[in-house]
Amino acid sequence: MSKNLLIIFVKNIILGKVKTRLAKTVGDNKAFEVYKQLVDITEECSKKVKADKHVYFSDVVINGKWIDELKFVQNGENLGERMCNAFDYAFKQGYDKVVLIGSDLPDISPEIIEKGFDALDTGEIVFGPAEDGGYYLVGMKKPHKFIFENKPWSEPNLFNVTLKELGKQEVSFSLLQTLNDIDTFEDLKSSKIYNNVK
Repeated sequence: MSKNLLIIFVKNIILGKVKTRLAKTVGDNKAFEVYKQLVDITEECSKKVKADKHVYFSDVVINGKWIDELKFVQNGENLGERMCNAFDYAFKQGYDKVVLIGSDLPDISPEIIEKGFDALDTGEIVFGPAEDGGYYLVGMKKPHKFIFENKPWSEPNLFNVTLKELGKQEVSFSLLQTLNDIDTFEDLKSSKIYNNVK
């Protein structure tokens, strides 16, 4: 067992249920194709990271993805609760550093994730900020449940609200580079996978 754990949060790839904001512009079929590609990118990237992996699906475990890795179904009323539960389980298993990523990042790379683990050598928490005001990566070396409680999930002020609370609690953190996750047609248009789904 590694002392580092990478948690990957994945939505089940169901037509009409993924990338719904994007689907309003490009339609359900293209939104489905976009998310399928993003999940493939995430899977390939995570394979190159030297850490144990826990993969959390939104609704049902898909055995054809992340073969040989431990897979679970997300548990909780909202995203914060689901992430908090995943971290909680990880620390109970004895991991020293735990990093969680989503699965809608065309530019995620093993190097970025490794930097997340490295940042935990000096800070308590690490974030990868997203251009939409949220974050695509969060890592910790012990549980800080307050960062997941009473937060404006899927709102553009999520990251700022979280940082303010970290300041109040006097918890040290570091930041990785900002990346763009794909939620809208504008996000898709400026991404490297745009030409694949025209």
